[in-house]
Amino acid sequence: MSYSIKEIFYTLQGEGAQTGRPAVFCRFTGCNLWSGRESDRSTSLCRFCDTDFVGTNGPGGGTFSTPDDLARAVKEQFPGAEIHRTSPLVVCTGGEPLLQLDRPLLEAFHRLGLEVAVETNGTLLPPSGIDWICVSPKARAELKLRYGDELKLIFPQEGLEPEIFESLDFRFFFLQPRDGPEKKDNTQKALRYCLEHPKWRLSLQMHKIIGIP
Repeated sequence: MSYSIKEIFYTLQGEGAQTGRPAVFCRFTGCNLWSGRESDRSTSLCRFCDTDFVGTNGPGGGTFSTPDDLARAVKEQFPGAEIHRTSPLVVCTGGEPLLQLDRPLLEAFHRLGLEVAVETNGTLLPPSGIDWICVSPKARAELKLRYGDELKLIFPQEGLEPEIFESLDFRFFFLQPRDGPEKKDNTQKALRYCLEHPKWRLSLQMHKIIGIP
C-alpha cells in the first residue's frame, strides 16, 4: 500500500512520558473520528482536535509508494542519526496513524534502526512490535486498545472520567488539560485531580509553551 503523509519534521517530543526527547514526527493524513474539515467539527466524534492532518502539503509530506521510501524519508530528517547512542525515535501521529501504519512499514523503520512510537486514539489495534504506544481516548469512541506504555487523557471530557481507565494495562497515566478558551481553568482542574489521585501525572504541551512544532 502507499502512505499519505501530511508532514515529517524533527523536533522535541512535547508531551507525555518522553517530553523533551528529540524525535522525528511523521504525521499521517486522515482520522476515523473527524474529517479534519471545520465544517464537520460539530457532528464529529472528536470535536476539539487542533491538528491539521488534511492533505499532503506540509513540510516533508507527500504520498510514499513503499514502506522503504517512507522510512528513508523519516531517517533523513535526523541529524547525525548514525552516531546516536540510542535508537532515533520516530513518532507516528495524525490524524489517526493506525489507519495506515502497518507491519511492513514498522519493519522498514526497524531495519533502519529507528525506535517507533505511535500516538493513537485507541479505536484500532496496532501491528505487533511497536516500541512505544501512547493512547489518548476520546469520548463517544469505543476504546479497543486497552494496553500500552502511556494513557494520555485529554481532560475534562464529558462522560470520560479518569477512574474508568485506572485498571487498564499502562505504565503511565497522564491528564492533559484540554486546550481552547477554557485551558486555564482546565489546567487547574487537571492539577487538582492529579494531587488528589496520585496514580495520574500532569502532562503539559511543552512544544506550545516554548513555541516549537
